[in-house]
Amino acid sequence: MILLVRHGQTAANAAGLPVAGVRRVVTSPLHRARETAEAFGLGVPVEVDDRWTELDYGAFEGRPFSEVPSATWQRWRGDASYTPPGGESLAVLGRRVRAACEDLAGDGANGDVAVVSHVSPIKAAIVWALGVDDTVAWRMFLDVASISRLAIGAQGPSLRSYNETHHLSSL
Repeated sequence: MILLVRHGQTAANAAGLPVAGVRRVVTSPLHRARETAEAFGLGVPVEVDDRWTELDYGAFEGRPFSEVPSATWQRWRGDASYTPPGGESLAVLGRRVRAACEDLAGDGANGDVAVVSHVSPIKAAIVWALGVDDTVAWRMFLDVASISRLAIGAQGPSLRSYNETHHLSSL
């Protein structure tokens, strides 16, 4: 099982995550993801994997999508190969995340792994599990500190749960 954890805004978000039984933790190199991964306190090493870093939004980084010109936004939503100025396409993100997922799936006999990452790579991993086009990611929403679970079996990956947040109710 691969547990995809969207980083929390605080260590308290991470402290309540139900990750018992995880034998391995992989995280994006970005601080907010590493901080969430370390807050688990599982006693297992936290591995940094650059493939789980957030999508590079280029010129649109930090800007609300409402500020992206409409024609550009429509093209970006419909064409996985569209690259925003100075950024990264969904297709490139999809390839790097699929490679990371394949590596984790190949190592599945070693128990559950928690991946602490960001909204776009987690969506890309779900796209991989579902076998759908990269642009489907634009139709998904993920809460902060949410968990989505992928099972890896003989038939390939499957989505077991999506955007779990029940663990946050006690915080």
